[in-house]
Amino acid sequence: MPELFAALPLSVFIFACAVTMLGGFVKGAVGFAMPLIMISGMGIVINPELVVAGLIIPIVTTNIVQVARAGLGQARAALSEHWRYIGLVCVMILISAQFLRQIPADAMFIVLGVPVVVLCAIQLVGWRLRLSPQWRRPFEWVAGILSGILGGLAGTWGPPTVLYLLALDTPRDKQMAVQGVIYGLGSVMLLLGHLRSGVLNADTWGFSAILVLPALAGMWLGFKLGDRFDQERFRRVTLLVLIIAGANLIRRGVMG
Repeated sequence: MPELFAALPLSVFIFACAVTMLGGFVKGAVGFAMPLIMISGMGIVINPELVVAGLIIPIVTTNIVQVARAGLGQARAALSEHWRYIGLVCVMILISAQFLRQIPADAMFIVLGVPVVVLCAIQLVGWRLRLSPQWRRPFEWVAGILSGILGGLAGTWGPPTVLYLLALDTPRDKQMAVQGVIYGLGSVMLLLGHLRSGVLNADTWGFSAILVLPALAGMWLGFKLGDRFDQERFRRVTLLVLIIAGANLIRRGVMG
């Protein structure tokens, strides 16, 4: 860990804390986008593998807070209804995380940037999939596998989960509880997966652990201030900024 901070300039570390705090604020205010913000923000100046390592412990911690805030009763109901999707996401996160270190750095910028741009654009234009009942089971399998692969490689399975819940016409009051369970269990799998892959190691865990503090501070502010502004407008502005940041990651990957 000392070697990591010796190689990471103070200005870059402060920037990483600021980006994490912003991600925590948005998560507290509207319930999503923290991994996307950390990836697209920190990826501007930090190696992509270190970015993924840095977001792991803050994601686990904030998702535990989100589940606890929603209530364990709703969490159990969500797990009972969506166990197939949740199980697939968790398994695929564990599996796909093992391939992260085999991806070249330039390609990794593209792996991180493309999902940010595509998933945020889909949400920004308001597109949603309509499913008939007989397609629910196959859709759960496909969506769970794709979300888990994206989670293991890029640390974000939130936007696909939102699209999955919208496709199933999940009532809005249940979405936060379901998301909390999926994000919470998925983040634990991400932690275990990258302990196994070596991305989270003796040199990187301290960086990730320190980022928990700005993440929780931002989340607390989001809880406090989230009701004071137009959440839909705030969500759309957040998505637009993420698209721009994700496009910049793609540019870095393509141009080298």
